Amino acid sequence: QVHLVESGGGLVQAGGSLRLSCAASTRTLSTYVMGWFRQAPGKEREFVATISWNGSSTYYADLVKGRFTTSRDNAKNTVYLQMNSLKPEDTAVYYCAAEPRPWETLLSPHEYMYWGQGTQVTVSS
Repeated sequence: QVHLVESGGGLVQAGGSLRLSCAASTRTLSTYVMGWFRQAPGKEREFVATISWNGSSTYYADLVKGRFTTSRDNAKNTVYLQMNSLKPEDTAVYYCAAEPRPWETLLSPHEYMYWGQGTQVTVSS
């Protein structure tokens, strides 16, 4: 069982930045593919970004490519999502997720075994 805790959400003006963190309870985070998803009110949970076990491979949704960057520090059991040039349409609850398998580009929420509780990001216009 892996517990994930997101932090770093909040209220920011359009054009601003936030950095989300996802702290994992496991000391073997390096064996997990990690993903970021978001869910706005009335919408389905959507893929944002994913990162391989050692951080060498990443993949982003087109909507955030060039603005968001995910990274990880396995020594700290933490994954990050740096969000720049935020837009009002980025407003959502952001979740991190973990899947214990070798690197694959996992884009569906159904492909991840463990989830955090989410952190709210609100971007004002």
